[in-house]
Amino acid sequence: MNDQQVIRGQEWLATLFRHLGMILQIDTARPKTLPDQLSDFGGCWLTIDDQDLSPEQIDWLMEDQGQVLDAMQYLINSTLNLGQDPSARVSYTIEFRGLRAQRYTELSNLAHQAVQKVLQTQQPYELASLSAVERRLVHTMLVDEPQIETYSQGEEPHRCLVVCLATPS
Repeated sequence: MNDQQVIRGQEWLATLFRHLGMILQIDTARPKTLPDQLSDFGGCWLTIDDQDLSPEQIDWLMEDQGQVLDAMQYLINSTLNLGQDPSARVSYTIEFRGLRAQRYTELSNLAHQAVQKVLQTQQPYELASLSAVERRLVHTMLVDEPQIETYSQGEEPHRCLVVCLATPS
């Protein structure tokens, strides 16, 4: 990821908010609350400064566990990576009031609990109710676990992530 890609993401998000009638600052520093083990996740972090937002605007951004932020994050990743060579693609994470950093921490804990359960029981373990972004994140978190494999199964909106023992190759 280079500076131009970071600036492009920052400008894209600021423009989206201008179209929504909100003028605000977008910071590109990783959240300080993000645990060390998650410092590599999220690619380019775009943190929305809430100092110029009304309480109603803040509520709107945070409602339904951040679904508005999820939609914005989907749009920015789809739009800015469209037609890009896979090696040039950037993952953009939109942060607001620590919502993403907190959720990433929860997902990390959930993933490691699932690993422990699978290792103890020798049985697959399903993580349901995760968005596509969250499933991808958990896949990435567990990719270096030598005894573990992950895969998604089912159809949206009931798709789940399965954590299981790796099959010997």
